[in-house]
Amino acid sequence: MKKRILCICLTAVLLISLTGCSAADTLTQLSVTYEKHLEKNQDELRTETLGDNWKSKGAYVGVISREDADTEQYSGVKEALLVNNTTNQVVAAQKVFDKAYPASITKIMTALLVLENCRLDDVVTIDKDITFDDPAAVSLHLKKGDKITVEALLNGLIVMSANDTAIALGRKVACSDKKFVAMMNKRARELGATNTNFENPNGLHLKNHYTTAYDLYLIFQELVKHNEFLSIAGKASSYIEYTNQKNKLQAFDMAATNQYLLGNYNLPHKVFMLGGKTGTTTEAGSCLIILTKNEEGEEFISVILKASSKQTLYHTMTEVLKKEN
Repeated sequence: MKKRILCICLTAVLLISLTGCSAADTLTQLSVTYEKHLEKNQDELRTETLGDNWKSKGAYVGVISREDADTEQYSGVKEALLVNNTTNQVVAAQKVFDKAYPASITKIMTALLVLENCRLDDVVTIDKDITFDDPAAVSLHLKKGDKITVEALLNGLIVMSANDTAIALGRKVACSDKKFVAMMNKRARELGATNTNFENPNGLHLKNHYTTAYDLYLIFQELVKHNEFLSIAGKASSYIEYTNQKNKLQAFDMAATNQYLLGNYNLPHKVFMLGGKTGTTTEAGSCLIILTKNEEGEEFISVILKASSKQTLYHTMTEVLKKEN
């Protein structure tokens, strides 16, 4: 019990709620030292940060001080994090509390809310064409009247990183884009990801859509509790079918964006892939969050944000993953 209380207290040190703050306020809060947080009463911290459900939401996470995280071990990337998810120990950390853009790693929060609120066999009817101003935005080109299951949409979301599937899933959960984004931010705060602000469900760049490597770890740690996510996120490819507005069957064969799954980059010896999510925009750079395990069966969550190139992303991630064994 004492160990658990200590863990809760240390966790709370990292998770001070920023509800209602502007982006500027958020950055100001980030500069506050953990020593000042420690001056607060434990119960006050716990209540302020985690609310009534603190036992299930924040009791077991890897904890690191800002001083220990304020290092630059890896060149060519902005943030890097490796946490032993079995023992809750931080193995490597670089600038993990700094503001960064998540790109399509945003979709891990979308996936989490879907798995918490929907059944995989639920059928979604697209209420209007889903399009984007950016012609390069990845999409299934879903049209008004298309009928597609939540499971098929999740495959498009996680494997292919299709942006329109995120919109469709958000509307399924919350009935509107605005309400779903509000749910995303509320759930982030509940999980302790208090230095995060979402403005859309897919990660297409917006100035005030930001997070940190540590916050993404907190969200991902909750997501990987869902076997349905890992069964999709570990695929090198996926084949889905849905019915279009003319009641004709449509098929879509997609390849994973995770280059480890495709075999284009190799994991370190005796490190095994369980699944993850990629993200890439001009502003965010190349990003990746994954769950792996070592030869002893210990699971690890690793995050790389704003790599200068895809090659740098995977080479750096491989170096980080070598610390698992």
